[in-house]
Amino acid sequence: MMTFNDVVEGIKGLSTDEKEEIQSLLQQYIREERRDKIYENFQAARQEEKTAELKFSKQIDELRKMIEE
Repeated sequence: MMTFNDVVEGIKGLSTDEKEEIQSLLQQYIREERRDKIYENFQAARQEEKTAELKFSKQIDELRKMIEE
């Protein structure tokens, strides 16, 4: 199994074009992971809404209490 340092050292030996391609791929992977996380949070919120666990408030003090819970 490669370590992080192995990967970094391997990247150092690549051409500029290859490094740019890796950069592009990493940005894409990060975007996809963020989308997945947003979707997971959305699904959890929908489930909370269905079970009446999801709470809403327009009052700032009430929102602060909810965040602290």
